[in-house]
Amino acid sequence: MIEEVALYKITIVGMGPGGEDYLTMEAYRVLTQSDNVILRTDQHPIVPFLVENGMRYTSCDAFYDQFETFEEVYEAIALEILEKAKHAPVVFAVPGNPFVAEKTVAHIIAHKEWDIRIVHGTSFIDAIVTAMKYDPVYGLVVLDALALEDEQLNLKKDHLFIQVYDQMVASSLKLKLMDFIEDETMVTVIQAAGIPSEERIENIPLYELDRHPEWFNHLTSVFVPGGKVMKTDMGALIQIMEQLRSEAGCPWDREQNHHTLIPYLIEEAYEVKDAILSEDADALVDELGDVLLQVVFHATIANENGYFEMSDIIQSICEKMIRRHPHVFGDVLVNDSTDVLVNWQAIKDVEKANRSITESMQSVTFSLPALMRAQKIQKKASSIGFEWDEPTHAMDKIIEEVEELKAALNAGEQVAIREEFGDMLLIMSHVASMLKLDAEQVLMESIEKFVKRFKYIEDRLVEEGITPNPLIRDRMEALWEEAKKA
Repeated sequence: MIEEVALYKITIVGMGPGGEDYLTMEAYRVLTQSDNVILRTDQHPIVPFLVENGMRYTSCDAFYDQFETFEEVYEAIALEILEKAKHAPVVFAVPGNPFVAEKTVAHIIAHKEWDIRIVHGTSFIDAIVTAMKYDPVYGLVVLDALALEDEQLNLKKDHLFIQVYDQMVASSLKLKLMDFIEDETMVTVIQAAGIPSEERIENIPLYELDRHPEWFNHLTSVFVPGGKVMKTDMGALIQIMEQLRSEAGCPWDREQNHHTLIPYLIEEAYEVKDAILSEDADALVDELGDVLLQVVFHATIANENGYFEMSDIIQSICEKMIRRHPHVFGDVLVNDSTDVLVNWQAIKDVEKANRSITESMQSVTFSLPALMRAQKIQKKASSIGFEWDEPTHAMDKIIEEVEELKAALNAGEQVAIREEFGDMLLIMSHVASMLKLDAEQVLMESIEKFVKRFKYIEDRLVEEGITPNPLIRDRMEALWEEAKKA
């Protein structure tokens, strides 16, 4: 005797992936014995079989033409089911398993006040892993190809991209994946898994994914095996550096250590600066990559010696940024960027246990360019009011130092000349700070200006058939004045 179907306000039924073998007995009973069956879509291979066995239904397919996005369609269908359930019990049937990639079900069960029953259905994932003879226990990431975000992709694991409805979705998926993995990567297209008469499995290189429009419909998914080194993954750069440092790698890279790499790190930082000042975005990408390479280079060397590795560097800077931004990650309130800088310095002082201004000055690294280090040290003195009231007052001190330098020159005292010249540079760097100028950058700009003006001189002399030399100093000075006016 067939058991009567118990009625709930809403019964949600999973119809399985398509084949009769994947339809559960309970789902079959509910769908063929209920009076008010609503299908999310009747574009499902099991529907004719169910109709032959007594299922009477209406479908929600018309909703797909009424809205621009799938999210709007799913919300509208859910509201329709909830509305109909106010008047009579509803059986709502969806493809696959109600809890696997089924947004309408998520919207419905969010209304906890409703009496809802769930009838299990075999997931399309079950059909796919069976068709592929694949065990997902070691990690399978299932993602919706229609709503794919970059941060979701970690192709070290196997990925299954569902809802690859048509050639356009396949093309979009291909282009997205090609940003992360090689074009020749082999992928698997699975169509109608679990439906013997329609099931199709094809292995193709990624670049061919959208070249077969007949393969794509509402039953198509794409499987991408894991273990890939992603183009945008830090791990790819680390692997490259490890290979360069290996016995089969590059002799020059193997010879380097922390000390020998110092000049390169400094040089790359300055090249980043040049790219920024020239507003060259492509150059900036390239130069920032070179700086990142230096960081990975040092991390690889340290890891080889058992000191630390790249993950330690990342963890350290993440913890520092959170610690030094309590106004973002904590409950500290700030009014403006000035408060932020005050808090930052206070936190740094606690971290570094600086007990005095002098000690904080001594902590400024000697590795910085002299002008940059001078301004950082003077900033610490300024923080307690040890500076001139106005830049013009400091200018008077510069004039005084120039006179002392002249006296040392006249006396021919080399030690005094060195000392007075250094004092003059120090005060000038402080005046730059008072004027909110980067002394290092200002000097760089003046150097470039000097080079451009000298080029003007040299170009004019070439036109006159003259080679620059000490005997034509007056002519060169005249051209210099022209260059200034130009």
